Amino acid sequence: MTLLASPQAPTLASELTLATKGPADVLRGTGDLGVVVERATGSLALVNTSDREIINHIEGLGDLSHASVKFSRDERYAFVFGRDGGLTKVDLLTGRITQRIIQSGNSIGGAISQDGRYIAVANYEPGGVKIFSSDDLTLVADIPTTYEDKNGETQRSKTVGLVDVPGNDFVVSLFDAGEIWTLDMTGKKPGIERYRDIGEKPYDALISPNGRYYIAGLFGEDGLAKLDLWHPEKGVERILPDYGRGEKRLPVYKMPHLEGWAIAGDHAYFPAVGRHEVLMANTADWSLEKRIPVHGQPVFVMSRPDERQIWVNFAHPDNDVVQVIDTRSGEIVKTLEPGKSVLHMEFTPRGEQVWISARDSDHIKVYDTETFEELATLPAESPSGIFFTDRAHKIGL
Repeated sequence: MTLLASPQAPTLASELTLATKGPADVLRGTGDLGVVVERATGSLALVNTSDREIINHIEGLGDLSHASVKFSRDERYAFVFGRDGGLTKVDLLTGRITQRIIQSGNSIGGAISQDGRYIAVANYEPGGVKIFSSDDLTLVADIPTTYEDKNGETQRSKTVGLVDVPGNDFVVSLFDAGEIWTLDMTGKKPGIERYRDIGEKPYDALISPNGRYYIAGLFGEDGLAKLDLWHPEKGVERILPDYGRGEKRLPVYKMPHLEGWAIAGDHAYFPAVGRHEVLMANTADWSLEKRIPVHGQPVFVMSRPDERQIWVNFAHPDNDVVQVIDTRSGEIVKTLEPGKSVLHMEFTPRGEQVWISARDSDHIKVYDTETFEELATLPAESPSGIFFTDRAHKIGL
């Protein structure tokens, strides 16, 4: 997005000082911007991916120990979901917070609707989903995720894996209840469809790039739960149910993240829970085709935009390493050591670079994804999540 002078915004150019390196009348597009979460200081580093530089730091965002970010469809605003229940709207052009609310006791992430009107937040405490207007963060709907436990008592479940899907809907998993809910936002009130008994303890979920398949990972058992949103009448199907049969699971130091899953060609790549493996499934029938041994327990398994490579980072104590899998051979072709405690990776929109956060080294490494050459090292305070504005135009991101 590029801002143009208009009678409705006579002071806008003067507000851009923080977001530019030059005079206040220099305007900036948002297509090469992004943010890096600085979890130790409750701040965001505003970055330019073309220049590979940090523009400034935006402070006052609370507890960012498990933060995620979504972007408005015009790429101007970032919506930051904090672990303290904070929901913060940040103007990327002025480098300022425009609104901030505390909407729950403990939240785990969120999503923005297809039309950009709604911001949904998944909450641990109390369990449920809250939906807000993206304009001013006013509450639109409060949806408690209640279920009946084994004793017949009504409980509220933690919510995870909240994503947007086509049709202005949201889909979310209920960790304690073992359910998936779809939330239809086309009417005056959210329409709720419940899918019960999907498996034990869904811990995270993903949506396929075309918005068809919602897949929840299961922590309490092997396998994943798949909902075909083109044919919801078929219900939830279990896939990869036996990938760890007969094997002992290792202690899990950090839960895998499915949002950064990888689809490349006719295959999907998933992190295996409690194992040093990446699972490769055939998307024609979702059968397990290969188990790829890797350095540690995978956390993020991410596809380069052209689908030629899969980049993998790992849980403690093996989290100083990133490995690259070539999708043509299914083999590891590169092992990198970007720094201590690698937490996240993000590709530039066309995939020529990858940015990697190393929390305990207080820096971000930028690599050329073709040559693996290190292009830059940027200082940051305990960096974790990295989010670029092109996510605004991708389903589920």
